[in-house]
Amino acid sequence: MNIATPSPVAASDGVFIDNAWQPSASGQTIEVFDPATGTAFTRIAAGDAADIDAAVASARRAFQGAWGALTATERGRVLTRASVLVQEAADELSQLEARDTGKPISQARADIQATARYLEFYGGAADKVHGDTIPFLPGHFALTEHVPFGVTGHIIPWNYPAQMFGRTIAASLAMGNACVLKPAEEACLTPLRLAEILREAGLPAGALNCVPGYGHQAGAALAGHPGIDFVSFTGSPEIGAAVQIAAAGNHIGCTLELGGKSPQILFEDADLDLALPIVMKAITQNAGQTCSAGARLLVQQSILPQVIDRLKHSFPSLIAGPQAGDHDLGPLISAKQRGRVQGFCDQADADGVPLIAEGRIDASAAAGGHFIAPRAYGPVPRDHPLARQEVFGPILSVMGFVDEADAIALANDTEYGLVAGVWSRDGSRAIRVARQIMVGQVFVNAYGAGGGIELPFGGMKKSGHGREKGFDALYEFAATRTMVIRHD
Repeated sequence: MNIATPSPVAASDGVFIDNAWQPSASGQTIEVFDPATGTAFTRIAAGDAADIDAAVASARRAFQGAWGALTATERGRVLTRASVLVQEAADELSQLEARDTGKPISQARADIQATARYLEFYGGAADKVHGDTIPFLPGHFALTEHVPFGVTGHIIPWNYPAQMFGRTIAASLAMGNACVLKPAEEACLTPLRLAEILREAGLPAGALNCVPGYGHQAGAALAGHPGIDFVSFTGSPEIGAAVQIAAAGNHIGCTLELGGKSPQILFEDADLDLALPIVMKAITQNAGQTCSAGARLLVQQSILPQVIDRLKHSFPSLIAGPQAGDHDLGPLISAKQRGRVQGFCDQADADGVPLIAEGRIDASAAAGGHFIAPRAYGPVPRDHPLARQEVFGPILSVMGFVDEADAIALANDTEYGLVAGVWSRDGSRAIRVARQIMVGQVFVNAYGAGGGIELPFGGMKKSGHGREKGFDALYEFAATRTMVIRHD
């Protein structure tokens, strides 16, 4: 499929505030590059603190006005209409997502369908957030309700711009908040187009405002803005810490999703025919630029030679290439990211870590593209950077373990705790192990790379705190209010 040059989506006109494009305060712009070619193809506004001020003021007006006046059912209908519009525009949005991020067109299509599903799910959930009654003193009636914070700030990453828009904005809007979004400067064209689609679906002016720009300008201004009542951030642990400090300065809460070094544990009785294709997919999905990528493959020593032999034969079939070729993976997002991932490989090679196998880059790939061939290393020493640090690329680290206790210790032996997979035909062992891994999501004889829209998602340890997806996300964007009524 040809990846057509997308329209500028009005993004070069500025920032999206009060349901309209308006010039950014500075008038500055940022070039947008195609990761598959390394060439610029459009520009976005470089929003700054002044634009964030205007966006927050707009959101506050909407919360106190037209948007805040809608019932939960009416809010849900807006989101449901938006879901239908996203599906109708799926081809346009998929091409835009593929061009902007470099991912294969089939993965971009899947992301757009997931975005539509987020809007559909939260559209249906909006009027189903119920409070409780609490047994209390005689002559008193006690109850709780969940109420929106007010104005929420959202800082999303470049790896899944459309999906991240759906899973954070839809949940917050469903609860009745008004939103200010700062999408990643490296890839944000689909969120900007989705803001227009929500306007078309009937979202009142100011309920959603989008300010593209650099993280150290627009992002920092949003995280620390005194008019924000809650912050949602997905990105690196280092920036997450800065966001949390900024939020703390205003005594507000935040949800942080900060990455992972997720293990997949293969016991000696695992179904390798089922497991290994999923293992390969979990590290090459989105070129490994996924917080929940299955980056560590932990294999029981008795089957380690067999698994390595299988990887030697299967891994070379993996191909990185341009979006339209719909290969196993596309390029990395930027030259900087490619250099970072290559640095891990160079260090592994210099340290003598065995290279099990590597895929290849398709001959059609442009010389200026940010491609890297997927690689599997192993056995990787337990103290090596490949075993402990988040590479954020298509690099699989294979490690051996002795027994169940060793597997659990090894799985937990990183600073992260996002997702894990356990592969065993012994159901009791699989459940026993799964319950001892310090992560937010565990898959048994499967690996969902983050799971579905309905499944609460978030981390432990350095992977962050709070939950996205499912009904849990609704409660993240709400405060519990207790009411006691005396009636004697």
